[in-house]
Amino acid sequence: MLFNRRNFISIAKLAGTSKKLLRQFWYGIPAQMNVDLKGRDLLTLQNYTDDELKYLLWMASDLKQRIKHKGEYLPLMQGKSLAMIFEKRSTRTRLSAETGFALLGGHASFLTTQDIHLGTNESLTDTARVLSSMTNAILARVYNHNDLDLMAKEATVPIINGLSDLYHPLQILADYLTLQEHYGGLQGLTTAWIGDGNNVLHSFMVSAAKLGMHLRIATPRGFEPDLRITKISEQNSKEYGTKLLLTTDPLEAADSANVLVTDTWISMGQEEEKKERLKAFQGYQITMQTAKSAASNWTFLHCLPRKPEEVDDEVFYSPQSLVFQEAENRKWTIMAVMVSLLTDYSPQLQKPTF
Repeated sequence: MLFNRRNFISIAKLAGTSKKLLRQFWYGIPAQMNVDLKGRDLLTLQNYTDDELKYLLWMASDLKQRIKHKGEYLPLMQGKSLAMIFEKRSTRTRLSAETGFALLGGHASFLTTQDIHLGTNESLTDTARVLSSMTNAILARVYNHNDLDLMAKEATVPIINGLSDLYHPLQILADYLTLQEHYGGLQGLTTAWIGDGNNVLHSFMVSAAKLGMHLRIATPRGFEPDLRITKISEQNSKEYGTKLLLTTDPLEAADSANVLVTDTWISMGQEEEKKERLKAFQGYQITMQTAKSAASNWTFLHCLPRKPEEVDDEVFYSPQSLVFQEAENRKWTIMAVMVSLLTDYSPQLQKPTF
């Protein structure tokens, strides 16, 4: 075959078309949302707009459908590595990140304080710079949220909050995906939080209004959410036209709520407060009596691990309990975060209703 100019042009056109088709096969047709998260950190959902939150949930739905239900292989993380720093033990965060990153073709390295010199023999600044030179992203589960802020300042790769004392954004993304799957949308849902004013609640408070959700919060006196977070939540509710209630009465919070949510009363690092906390949280166990105050289509969420004093077996194992679907969705939402922050992939499925 003579390799003349005409043949060269024809081959070049064909190659260009093939590359375009191949790109669409792997990365999808560009999403119909003006959202670009590549290179961003995920420290708190407060830093994400309503469209960006919806995009992450859309991405999670897309990956779940293509990989789990259609059996497709999407090596979107091929050649990429993830550093996973864990100061606290974990089941769902560790497993969802490791298996999710591997499922996408990448390699995750699990690092505890026994494995690296984090904050002891080596500063956070130096650790962030070293890990940035060897990995494509850093997921950190830490005690102090300020450590994440410092790592984000010093790192040249995205920092993902795997949990801190202030926020747990990955958990709340999974909760939203679970509710979207169950109810077909999030707009107008009322969520009742009955329990401690902790990091999981904080992540609800800085994001729920952006998705059109109302919040009713019951905490014992002395265990209220952080005042700074409350002010943010009040501002968000005003901006997005949603309702926010803070009370000490669990039944008042549960009144007409679609979603009943609680979490551990004793977080890691609070073990010495156990006796005091168990006394303070008397009357806060979620039971079928609590559910009688909720809406007829009520559901129950818990980020796990769960203890019987927080919610009784009748509710926890009831048909209304979505806790194990919620746990699985930790995987799909963390995969959505990693794909959004590290690649140009766009969802191919039709955008869900939010």
